[in-house]
Amino acid sequence: MDQTPGFIAAVEEAKLGYAEGGVPIGAALVSKDGQILGRGHNMRVQKGSPVLHAEMSALENSGRLPASAYEGATMYTTLSPCDMCTGACLLYKVNRVVIGENKNFLGGEELLKSRGKEVIVVDNQECKDLMEKFMKEKPELWNEDIAV
Repeated sequence: MDQTPGFIAAVEEAKLGYAEGGVPIGAALVSKDGQILGRGHNMRVQKGSPVLHAEMSALENSGRLPASAYEGATMYTTLSPCDMCTGACLLYKVNRVVIGENKNFLGGEELLKSRGKEVIVVDNQECKDLMEKFMKEKPELWNEDIAV
C-alpha cells in the first residue's frame, strides 16, 4: 500500500464514507510541499448531493484558495476519477493524480494524461476490496453514483 499521508488519508475517508452508508471513495488534495490541503469522501448519499464525489469533497474541504495553491498539487483518490472529478482536477491545475484502483471503474485517466498530468495507479487491494464489497451490497447506489 502507498504509505504517503495523502493516500492514507484518502483510504481513511473511503472507509468513513462506507461506515456512513455512502459510496466508499475517498480523496485528499496535497500541496506540492506535502501539506494536506483538504480531504473528503463521496457524500452523495449522506447529503443528497449530485456532485459531492470524493474529489469534489476534498476540494470543497480545502476551502477557498488562491490558484497558486493548486499548482503542483496531487489529488489522491481511492478510485479512478469520473469525468466530473477529472474536469475539476484539470480546472484547478492539479499536477498529479494518484489512484488507488481502476479495476472497478475506469474514469478519465486518458484525458488527464493527454493534458500533461501525471497519473499513477497504485492498484491497491484494500481499495479494490472495499469497492467490490460495496458494489455487491448496494448495486443500486453504485449505479446511481456513476449515472447508469
